[in-house]
Amino acid sequence: MPSFFRGKNILVTGATGSIGSEIVRQLLAQDAKTVRIFSRDEHKQHLIQQELGDRPKLDVRYLLGDVRDQPRLLRAMEGMDFVFHCAAYKQVPFCEYNSFEAVKTNVVGTQNVIEAAIAQGVSRVLLISSDKAASPSSVMGATKLLAEKMMTSAMYTAGGHPIRFASVRFGNVLGSRGSVIPTFQEQIRKGGPVTITHPDMVRFFMSLPQAVRLTFDAMEQMEGGELFILKMPVVRLGDLVDVVIEEFAPHYGRDPAAIGKKVTGIRPGEKMQEVLMTAEEAQYARETDTMFIVRSPLTVPGKEVALRETVGSGVDHYVTENQQPLAKKDITLMVREIKGLGVEERAGR
Repeated sequence: MPSFFRGKNILVTGATGSIGSEIVRQLLAQDAKTVRIFSRDEHKQHLIQQELGDRPKLDVRYLLGDVRDQPRLLRAMEGMDFVFHCAAYKQVPFCEYNSFEAVKTNVVGTQNVIEAAIAQGVSRVLLISSDKAASPSSVMGATKLLAEKMMTSAMYTAGGHPIRFASVRFGNVLGSRGSVIPTFQEQIRKGGPVTITHPDMVRFFMSLPQAVRLTFDAMEQMEGGELFILKMPVVRLGDLVDVVIEEFAPHYGRDPAAIGKKVTGIRPGEKMQEVLMTAEEAQYARETDTMFIVRSPLTVPGKEVALRETVGSGVDHYVTENQQPLAKKDITLMVREIKGLGVEERAGR
């Protein structure tokens, strides 16, 4: 069966980050015609260019730019069919202390993407969001929630332009840059202690390749204005720390029993439990095997999407406290998957 992305021209913002770069890799494996790698970090552009190497049958373009710069986005999107919008500030504490910088990238930058996509005749735009956007307690979460809302309302502001906007929301991605596993690895390499905010903190986790595959499903399925919420297993952080120590300490010549642990406390803006879908969103949700699809309650003339007939998941919300955390043996399998893929090494890029 031909790939949905075969022969398509695709731009990825934030394309040198963990999620953006994995999207690029998988797009190239699916015979996209052109992939434009858009990011502001020239060092990471250089690294991914070295990794991908010379691929004469594929058109890969490396574009320096910032989503805050709309004229640059206009040029970058010329002739594009699809846009994956991954560029964002994602670290909760940094966004708490630099709140308007988060607004300028996550909110203003998203509006710039929307306007450039409409102007250039792009057919589909998908925002990569976060579980922090559900009932946000942080600046980062609030900006991502607003970005999701903007993508939904863009279906209205686009007028007669045949363009579709949607968002995909998921939790923590194991092995991504800035996630806990690379941090734990470095601490283990140095002999410990491994720092943890709270051992009973619970989070949604999935592997990077799995998150990207489900993101591709959302791009293909979107009708416009939806929020795709990916189902994810739940992990207790104390269990994750134990598994990571057992798996990585021998790799660095360390005895797992000798690696200490230190509880540092919850950081500004963090929660003990996480939410992926609120009760309000669940009213408009349809459940599939891999995700919840939340239809927009907004009425867009000429682009109405049936709401009530798609509702019936039977789930009134989707939160960590209602999910059974993974057993350590299952966490071990997840950690070994990212070790086998070398994702933890890419995360340093």
